[in-house]
Amino acid sequence: MNTYKMLVLDLDGTLTNTQKEITPRTREVLIELQRKGVLLVLASGRPTYGIAPLADELQMDRFGGYILSYNGGEIIDWSNGTKLYENVLPDSVVPQLYAAAAEHQVTILTYDEQYIVTEHPDDPYVGKEAFLNKMEVRPCSNFLQEVRLPLPKCLIVGDADRLIGIEAELSLALQGEISVYRSEPYFLELVPMGIDKAQSLAVLLKEKGFSREEMVAVGDGYNDLSMIEFAGMGVAMANAQEPVKKAADYVTLSNEEEGVAAVVERFF
Repeated sequence: MNTYKMLVLDLDGTLTNTQKEITPRTREVLIELQRKGVLLVLASGRPTYGIAPLADELQMDRFGGYILSYNGGEIIDWSNGTKLYENVLPDSVVPQLYAAAAEHQVTILTYDEQYIVTEHPDDPYVGKEAFLNKMEVRPCSNFLQEVRLPLPKCLIVGDADRLIGIEAELSLALQGEISVYRSEPYFLELVPMGIDKAQSLAVLLKEKGFSREEMVAVGDGYNDLSMIEFAGMGVAMANAQEPVKKAADYVTLSNEEEGVAAVVERFF
């Protein structure tokens, strides 16, 4: 049987239940796992400050865990806050993203430490992003003048049918410069090229001196596919998208049934 040294967890739909909470049992299991010397990594499309409360709840600062935020755009050693890796949007594309959002009458936002920055703080979809990440919204009067470049990512939010045209337009106009994809029907992600959980995990594995065969990765969404295929043991949640389940080596219980705790008990 393999001796796994690292556990990588997606958050929404994986580590957390539908209330966006870690259950007491899962918390205890993961703290005990770290106490035994296994490295815990939280890998999510969320910004760093949206992951931080969960990392602190799991005592990852104490045990030396890592955060992969922005879908792998940043790697942070949570024991000391050191940034091991960063991938950012080209400054030149930000005005194009802003202009496209304005033309289609939808909202663009970005992140500045613990804040979500936008000209439209009352947009209900901005509220969804703020709730998901437990972040404050900082209103601005002029997005292009007030955001601090470079940006890790932008998010355009709006009704799903409104995002169809802008997604196609930006995918074509910025092909080869950034990645454009929908994380939710109402969230259009605008991220640097090459953002990928598996690619960032390869950087972390090299830093720690581990092989991918020593890693277990657990997720439920399309953005988890690469790390599930890359890991020595790729695990899909029972609530995962069907292609994710097919790519996995093992399917655990759902996030409502503490599937992460079941993974730890089975493989560690």
